[in-house]
Amino acid sequence: MRHVLACAFYCVMGIVFNPSVRAGAATPLIAAADWNAYKQKFLDPSGRIVDDGNGNISHSEGQGYGLLLAYLAENRSDFELIWSFTRTELLLRNDHLAVWKWDPAASPHVTDVNNAADGDILIAYALARAGKEWGEPDLVDSATEIVKAISANVVYQHEGRRLILPGASGFSAKDREDGPVINISYWIFEAFPVFAELDPQTGWDGIARDGLNLVALSLIGPKRLPPDWLSLKADSKPAKGFPPEFGYNALRVPLYLLRSGVTDPGLLDPFAEMNAAGAVDITDVETGEGRQALTDPGYRIITALAACATKGTPVPAALKSFAPTLYYPSTLHLLGLAYIAERQGGCR
Repeated sequence: MRHVLACAFYCVMGIVFNPSVRAGAATPLIAAADWNAYKQKFLDPSGRIVDDGNGNISHSEGQGYGLLLAYLAENRSDFELIWSFTRTELLLRNDHLAVWKWDPAASPHVTDVNNAADGDILIAYALARAGKEWGEPDLVDSATEIVKAISANVVYQHEGRRLILPGASGFSAKDREDGPVINISYWIFEAFPVFAELDPQTGWDGIARDGLNLVALSLIGPKRLPPDWLSLKADSKPAKGFPPEFGYNALRVPLYLLRSGVTDPGLLDPFAEMNAAGAVDITDVETGEGRQALTDPGYRIITALAACATKGTPVPAALKSFAPTLYYPSTLHLLGLAYIAERQGGCR
């Protein structure tokens, strides 16, 4: 299966960093009205993306998502506003990675200087794509600096695999009894061919291949779903100290696979068949018991896209319109709509 997955990934992913393959190089993949609705609710005038479902904090993930969405909406002024906040308020570490959390209620606002690898990946990816398409070499230079820092600080060798640790500290075999611990949703596959151009020495193609195999390895339990946090110490199993559940992190795995061009049913079927009503179930991966059904359109579009890609089931028309709800599902909703737009209305 490894060979098949690698081909599925690279046959499509090899074109991602070429702006000419977009649906019109300068055509927004997110409608202006949708972006305006999103930014009116979640983009603070300072340039921070507000996580209104999490105490109104901001974090590197949100800033990365904000940059990517602004780029996909072709809104350069909003992109620069978000980048300005990110650059001045989060890129405070001495290793060129971002601190993960910024709390408006705390003084100082940064209370935890550890990074979150998914936030760093999203920031670097958005900077690289925008810098290349808009002819801004400074953005590409900043992206390259971050990508090399990711390589130096969170790429981790374990039993012949290249892992992406969730943060620079706290997740390796030296840091945890059950380490290394990974979060498979931190593999943002569409970014890796871009990173391979910026940082050819690291071997991002191998990291991508190992990530696809880790997705397959993480599909455990009666429902074949990945836990948010996975220990790789001896075998793949839920990490200690975290709920053994397919939750808010892992639910975005199929979206990342699809956006990178992976439509392999062996990876996507568990997500396409989650809930007869089309919801995303927070699920105990050990028992298969559903704990909570998430019915927000931003979650439901993920299962709909997985079903469309593997079974040809049309995405319901109601999910193709956008109205912001909470930060996280609204963000995923726009990424799903951009995926549909890039394929000119199709889901494959």
